[in-house]
Amino acid sequence: MAHLLGAENLSIAFGTRTILDGVSLGLDQGDRIGMVGRNGDGKSTLMRLLAERQTPDGGRVTRRRDVTVGYLDQSDVLDGELTVGRAIVGDAADHEWASNPRIRDVMSGLVQEVDWNAKVSSLSGGQKRRVALAKLLMGDDDVVMLDEPTNHLDVEGVAWLARHLKQRWRATDGALLVVTHDRWFLDEVCTRTWEVHDAVVDPFDGGYAAYVLARAERDRTAAVVEGKRQQLIKKELAWLRRGAPARTSKPKFRIEAANTLIADVPEPRDTLSLNKMATARLGKDVLDLESVSLTLGDTELFRNITLRLAPGQRLGIVGVNGAGKTTLLRLLNGTVEPTSGRLKRGKTVQTAVLTQEVRELDEVADLRVIEVIEKEKRVFNVGGRELSAGQLVEQLGFSSQRQWTPVRELSGGERRRLQLLRLLVGEPNVLMLDEPTNDLDTDTLAAVEDVLDGWPGTLVVVSHDRYLLERVTDTQMALLGDGKLRDLPGGVDQYLELREAALASGGAGGGGASQATRAAQAGASRPDAAHGSATATAVAGSLYSEADKRTARKDLTRIERQLNKLAAQADKVHEQMNAETAGGNPDFERLADLNAKLKAVAAEQEELEMEWLEASEILE
Repeated sequence: MAHLLGAENLSIAFGTRTILDGVSLGLDQGDRIGMVGRNGDGKSTLMRLLAERQTPDGGRVTRRRDVTVGYLDQSDVLDGELTVGRAIVGDAADHEWASNPRIRDVMSGLVQEVDWNAKVSSLSGGQKRRVALAKLLMGDDDVVMLDEPTNHLDVEGVAWLARHLKQRWRATDGALLVVTHDRWFLDEVCTRTWEVHDAVVDPFDGGYAAYVLARAERDRTAAVVEGKRQQLIKKELAWLRRGAPARTSKPKFRIEAANTLIADVPEPRDTLSLNKMATARLGKDVLDLESVSLTLGDTELFRNITLRLAPGQRLGIVGVNGAGKTTLLRLLNGTVEPTSGRLKRGKTVQTAVLTQEVRELDEVADLRVIEVIEKEKRVFNVGGRELSAGQLVEQLGFSSQRQWTPVRELSGGERRRLQLLRLLVGEPNVLMLDEPTNDLDTDTLAAVEDVLDGWPGTLVVVSHDRYLLERVTDTQMALLGDGKLRDLPGGVDQYLELREAALASGGAGGGGASQATRAAQAGASRPDAAHGSATATAVAGSLYSEADKRTARKDLTRIERQLNKLAAQADKVHEQMNAETAGGNPDFERLADLNAKLKAVAAEQEELEMEWLEASEILE
């Protein structure tokens, strides 16, 4: 695969802190790379350097002469005085862009509900993000770099973006580099992972699930990472083994390797024990919404909905923007009164709500992190273990030095972590989280999930992060924008199917195509655009013929047979090596030959695994 761009000995420092030190890496055609790491470790800086939007202190970035790079920054880069239409397509006439099926797909996927004639400055943060993303994806760049593209996107938008990026190029064309905390998105789109930490970049094959496995293997072999982080990784792997839908299509040899590694790891949550503890703390009644309706202004948010929360229930709420997810939490908390119906509250219920804005910390802005927690209590019981305030704070990512930072100097992600801890140590028995993943990196999310795993109470989570919903909740419900609350036995996948059906039928949440979509349809109907009348799905599907798919299926069967044979060969070589060393007088030449044979088998396995992944992409 052809090389597109690369970095040689990149170094950069801010003040006295070195962010990157002598980093060398590259992007080749076919690369789909996700970057992970703690906040502040240099993910966005590395992306800006590779996009040549920032100059390094040392080293250089090189790219092939004809390579073009599309880059989406986290900050707002659009001209606020332009209309949405001009910001996206410039002065191009409708028929010039509407005849392109990919552009029509981008329009309907991202800006269908945005006013085409509105000024960019009048849009919300989420709408601006969608417009900027649409403008970028309409281009035909060889390399696309996206910095937190899923911010402000709902579950449906994230699913569309993942599907678009998977279909945008053939498997061996183009390159993608993405920074995001959305672990489902990383798993769905990326085939390689870069971990940025301690001024270096470690590469891993596979998406987030494979990265977690590889990192656990690396840590176990090297024995250099502290026990706390090791246990978090193992717990994450135990979750992967439990079978989230997005990971059931992973190669069998990967699943077997993960199961072998974590065979002795318990399930993330002892649900039975937690439910018993929750029942003891809460009694039989928790929170019930009975025949509740709510109208705000001219908008009817809820119409005769009923929701009963059980002791220890872990409920995830998903829905379209503006459907009333945050308002539902306020109804449950009693801070919003329904227009009709009632809230029935158990006598022992104590609620706590993590809001999106985290303004509650303003009252303790002058205190230090450790002082905020010690005000509540000095010793805590978490999952049957006694922890000091310092240990508990460290468990959620505050180092011993960072614990003495004043609250007013914390970043957005640190404020969210601290407020969550503050709520937990107050010992509520009903915890409600409104978009808790905002501003948190993947390591911190794993730590938050670890804390929630041992928390014995009723949990309600509103989030667009489907990985989090599948990870920490056991049931999900949806607000589809029609005033009703819908149970989702099939989880987030069922929600996406319901939304797709609603949009196809012009029903709730799907009525009224935007001016951009209507313009695209009009352009496609003109004589000069007749060739572009196929839908985006059909175009994407036409990349591979039925003959290609039949060949791919045969290849998968053949490769799996070969991988099984190679695994047997590797086991046999290991047995021979063990036998050679068992007598205490090994033949070192013989061992060298066996080691060379083992390396050859491993190389052949790696090559076949890549073939397996390429064939599986054709069938997706």
